[in-house]
Amino acid sequence: MFDGLHDIDWASMEHAYGSAEEVPALLWALRSPDTEERHTALDRFYGAVHHQGSVYPSTAASLPFLFELAADDATPERTAVVALLVSIGRESLDLGFQDDGTEIEYYPPMGCAQAIAFLRERGAQFAELAFDPDPGVRLAALPGLGLFLDDADRAAAVLRERMDVERGLEARLRIVEAAATLALRLPAATQQVPGWLAGLAADPAQDPATRLAALVQRARCAPDEIGEDAVPAAVGLLRESACTLPVRPIAPAPSRPAAPLGTVAPQTVAAFEELDRHTRVYAPTTALLRTFHEVLGARVPERTAVLAVQLSSPDPGSRLDAVRMSGELIRTWRGDHTRLLLLLADQLTTADQEVAAEAAAVLESCHPIAASAREALAAHIDAQRAAHGPHVWAAPDALLRRSHQEAVKALARLGDVRALPSLLAALDDDVDAWRAIQVAGHLPQAADQLAPRLCDHLRRIDLSQQWNEMSANAILAALTALGDPAAVPVVVATLGAAVRHEQHGVTRSALKALGAFGLAATGARDTIRSLTTATDAHVRPAAVAALWAVDGDLAEVLPLLLHLLDDRITFRISDAAGLLGEIGPPASIALPRLRNLLTHEYEWVRVHCAAALWEVGGEAEAPAVLNAQLQAMAKNSATANHVVACLDRMGPLAAPALPLLREQLAQPRRGGRFQSIDHDEELQRVCRTLIARLDPPAPGAPAPRTA
Repeated sequence: MFDGLHDIDWASMEHAYGSAEEVPALLWALRSPDTEERHTALDRFYGAVHHQGSVYPSTAASLPFLFELAADDATPERTAVVALLVSIGRESLDLGFQDDGTEIEYYPPMGCAQAIAFLRERGAQFAELAFDPDPGVRLAALPGLGLFLDDADRAAAVLRERMDVERGLEARLRIVEAAATLALRLPAATQQVPGWLAGLAADPAQDPATRLAALVQRARCAPDEIGEDAVPAAVGLLRESACTLPVRPIAPAPSRPAAPLGTVAPQTVAAFEELDRHTRVYAPTTALLRTFHEVLGARVPERTAVLAVQLSSPDPGSRLDAVRMSGELIRTWRGDHTRLLLLLADQLTTADQEVAAEAAAVLESCHPIAASAREALAAHIDAQRAAHGPHVWAAPDALLRRSHQEAVKALARLGDVRALPSLLAALDDDVDAWRAIQVAGHLPQAADQLAPRLCDHLRRIDLSQQWNEMSANAILAALTALGDPAAVPVVVATLGAAVRHEQHGVTRSALKALGAFGLAATGARDTIRSLTTATDAHVRPAAVAALWAVDGDLAEVLPLLLHLLDDRITFRISDAAGLLGEIGPPASIALPRLRNLLTHEYEWVRVHCAAALWEVGGEAEAPAVLNAQLQAMAKNSATANHVVACLDRMGPLAAPALPLLREQLAQPRRGGRFQSIDHDEELQRVCRTLIARLDPPAPGAPAPRTA
């Protein structure tokens, strides 16, 4: 076995963590009789040789030997080996090649070309593995028929034959998915596969989940041909499936080694926990329904109808998966999401705390449009406090604790003071206080109670430890939002500690906080001034901005800003331009430099400098400002929020932007900075306001429709 394995110069190749010389040992370990040794080798292979789906030359060079393992009946856990082969091939297609094998020019193929060529040469072996006596091997091999076998007739025939004999739901779902993949990859298969799928979907002898899969995969083959009856039919089959599939409790998450205390920020630990949660799938039809939602795309009402059925399933795992899909829809696509938000709010009353927690987390992430869920969140929090006491935030039951914390955070994001008692308990008891700190800034009406507690937490942070940076930054951001001048002394002390320990991120956050306090922070002027010559790229512009805010000495600040405009670091230029815009006409000495920067190669620099040019120079600069802003927005849609904010200030002179504004509103996907809900909702609001102001509808005319 493994002839030629040691003839390969593995040391000359690399994987995610350096030299690939360990690959032969990993391959040998995959056939070890020792279970732990095999699992360790497989984990290492996925972690290094196939790291996060990457395909290196060493990954491709492993394929012949993985095939030997898959074909050898003596190999323990052949299913895992076949699944690894399919994963390498699928990722190769996704990373470097189209389904037809055409190279994606902008992506370096690394080992993708070799992997795809080899797997397609061995495509027939996946057909053989599809008849293996081991059901796990058959299940793992089925996707390979759609991905790698170039004989369309044989692949389709094998899939039809397997459908006739396989009785397990997971196998039947994979057969139907592989058939659609085959049809999308090979034109020869488009003559037979879609018709076969349509027949399966209409066959009453098939179980409802199989019929639903056939309907969805048929739609995947031709998204433009989805008829009006497709979604109602899917909804009906989904309801039937919910009645026939078994209802199971949500399986507990696998235990993870605890992070060493005092060495890792709690936010980091939580981020990995969240990643674990979102990679888990709880229902057998979830992948299928994700495919359906992807195919439906911008059809928000139809997708909402499907999600409404998913959210009413008797199976808690199906509802949990549906909650996450609902969040993905709301965060990605524009539309009226009121019904879906109310359906998510209904999940708060479920007896399954994990579903309730996830629903609350989604509502928090969607808080700019989640006001309709306000009362449900408040009622959920009150019920938990009544049932479990005022310290339920720190409940020993992890699921109950997360359910309560997520609901409190969501309510706080809505600016609702009813979240305050639990936030105060968190800060006083110092249990998961960092979660309360994340949202404290959304309750400025309670600054008198929150700010002293936040200051106390900030005093206790040891900035000699690098891992405390995230916590310090979060508290400083909350204090900045609350705006209570009583926090100035502790912020000044934190600034001094951050400078001593070279915590540049904390230094920047403290400077931003002092700038927000304005004249109340005048006593820190000398410390701030000393940082205007700091070497750190972020600290210097933050110090200049803070100096202007607390002192307002134009003669001192202008030379510093002009120097930053000449910097090669682009965000320094943008920061300086932003502050010049705040200063306005008194900064007219900067006009020549701002005009020159409208030709800068980076669109973000042009956007900020054009906005500053308008604020400093006024109407005389309008043509140049408008041209620069519209060109930047056309090139990079992420600049849209900044651009439309400037257009809003320009008033009637922004009229030439009307076509671009309408085009922006007509986009079905969320746009703006980071394509996030908050930025997109603000973008839509300003665009509508501008359009109404610049081109008001005639009396009696209907309002224009937007996405």
